Order: sequence, then structure tokens, then C-alpha cells
Amino acid sequence: MPTQGKIDQIAARLTAVRERMERAARRVARDPASVRLVLASKTQPPEAIRAAYAAGAREFGENYLQEAAAKQDALADLGGLRWHLIGHLQTNKARDAANRFMLIHSLDSARLAAALGRARPAPRVPVLIEVNAAGEASKSGVAAAGVERLIEDTRATVEILGLMTIPPPAPDPERSRNHFAALRTMRDRLAAATGLALSELSMGMTDDFEVAIEEGATIVRVGRAVFGERAR
Repeated sequence: MPTQGKIDQIAARLTAVRERMERAARRVARDPASVRLVLASKTQPPEAIRAAYAAGAREFGENYLQEAAAKQDALADLGGLRWHLIGHLQTNKARDAANRFMLIHSLDSARLAAALGRARPAPRVPVLIEVNAAGEASKSGVAAAGVERLIEDTRATVEILGLMTIPPPAPDPERSRNHFAALRTMRDRLAAATGLALSELSMGMTDDFEVAIEEGATIVRVGRAVFGERAR
């Protein structure tokens, strides 16, 4: 159970992140309300999520299905929680994921889309396509050249709302700017080519979310800046 000091810290950090988000949006003449904050709660205990909830947070992102399921069950008494899957999803876990998350950020194959479609054909499961923008072998996601084909192969099976990316780690958040700008440009091109709105851009984390907002992010995934360092 977090101490009152820890609870107060989470509330103060959440307020600070929201203020930084607002300033970043206003710098580029965007409405701050056009950007949603998803708290990345991987490894955080349910009590930490309760503290963030008490401070006004409602959207939380988990990386692993089993960990998320345990937290969802432990927090079932809280109204209005909205859960996102922001980590890689294995096809054999698609059925459970389809019914536990309001948005899956990590669609990366037609096979996974088919599994989600079988799990919940109607209404279709909302997803984002994860784009491996830098072609990193260590990361999942679709290469930029394959995104349009994946959209066409899966648009009848899942509800594709937009794109997600995680740029390579860098000490300077400005190093991520080109990757975020490229994802926005890709989204604009693909929206025109496919006729889908692709209105969501999930990009930006603790170290670079302000740059992501300046480049068009509609969802930022922030954990450490609110919860502190992850438990090991």
C-alpha cells in the first residue's frame, strides 16, 4: 500500500505532466484537449493506479495481458477505467485481449488481426498499427513499407483507428522528432490512400512526449514521469 507521501507524489507528478502537455500543445496552436494521456502502468501495483485514479487519471496502458488482467480484477470497483494494451500481443492471447482492452496499440500482422476478428467480430476490435519506424531488429511492429498493405488486409476484420510508434532511445528528445514527424506524414498519406480517418497517433513517452505532441500525437504513453521509477 503506498504511503500518503507516495500518493501525494503521484498526484503532483500527474498535474505536472498535464501542465507540460498543455504547454506543448499550445506551442503549436493545438487544442490541449486533442491529446489524451495514457498512464503506462507496467509493473506498478494496483494501489499506485488507485492513487492516479484518485488524482483524475482514467486511462492506463499495460504491456502484458496476464499482469493487466490481475490489475483489472483488483480494480473492478473503480468506475470509468479505460485500459489500453501498449505492448506486443501474441496471437494465442487475442481472444482475452479483445475483451479486456478498449484499444490495442500493437497490431503488427494480418494473423493477429484475424485472431482478434474471430474473438470479437462485432463490434470490431479497435486497434492501432504499430510501425517500426527505424527498422530496429529488437522491436516488433511493421516496417514502414508494409503498413498500407497491412491496412488493406485487415480493415474488414478490425477497426483501424491510427498508428503507433516507439522511436529508438535517445538522450535528447529532439532526436525523436523526425520519427514522430514521419509517422504523422505517413498517417496523412495513408488516410488519403485508404479513405480511413486514421485519426489516432500514439507516440511519445516520458522522455519525449512534449516533442511528440508538437508533431501531432493524439495519445501519449507516460509512466515514469507520474509513477516514478518502475519496480523491479
